[in-house]
Amino acid sequence: MNVLTILPMAVVMVAGTQLVAAVFLASGDRPRRASLGFLAGAALVVSAGTTLAWLVFRLVRGAAGGGGGGGRKPVETAIDWVVLALLVVLAVVVFLRRHSAGEPRWMGRLQHAGFGYAFRLGLLLFVVMPSDDLTMVTVGATAARHGLPWWHLVPFVLLTLLLLALPLLALLLLGDRADRVLPRMRDWADRHSWIISEAVVAFFLVLTVVDLLT
Repeated sequence: MNVLTILPMAVVMVAGTQLVAAVFLASGDRPRRASLGFLAGAALVVSAGTTLAWLVFRLVRGAAGGGGGGGRKPVETAIDWVVLALLVVLAVVVFLRRHSAGEPRWMGRLQHAGFGYAFRLGLLLFVVMPSDDLTMVTVGATAARHGLPWWHLVPFVLLTLLLLALPLLALLLLGDRADRVLPRMRDWADRHSWIISEAVVAFFLVLTVVDLLT
C-alpha cells in the first residue's frame, strides 16, 4: 500500500455537509475570505487528526517490534483488524446519514460569514463529524501500519482541501455562470455524495482484507 491508495479517502472527508457548507460560503457576501477561512480551519483539523493517528499507531507498531524484519508481525495484523473495524463503522455512519439531506438553520448564516466565522466552522465541522474522525484515524493508522513516513499524509490533506475548494474555484473560473453551477453542486453533494463515499470505503475495506489474508 502506498500514498496513492489512501487518497480516495479524501472524498469521504468532504462528502455531504462539508461540501455543502463550502458551496454556501462561496455563494455568500464575502466568498473569498469566507472560503479561505473555512479551508484554513479544515486544514488545521485534518492535518492534526491524521498526524495524531499516525503517531499513535506508529508508536504502537514500534513498541511491539513491528518496524523491521521479514514476515507479518502480530501488531500489523492487530492494526489491520482495527482499521477494518473502523471502516465497517464508517460505512454504517455514512449509510445512516444518507437521508440527513436538507439545510440546517445555521447554514443560512453562511451567506454573511467572514473569515473568522468560516474558520471556526471549518474547525468544528471536521471535529464533530463522526465520519471525518473515523476517516482521519483510518488514514493515519493505515499509513503507520505500512511504515509510510509522515509526509505521505500530505497529499491526502491537500486533496481534501482541493475538493473543499471546488466551489471557490468554480466562482473564480466561471464568474457569473457560477450562480447556476454552485446550486447544482450543492444539491448533488447533499443527495448523492454518500454513494461515492460508500464506494470508496468499500474499496479501502477490500484492500484491508487483502492485507489480512496475505
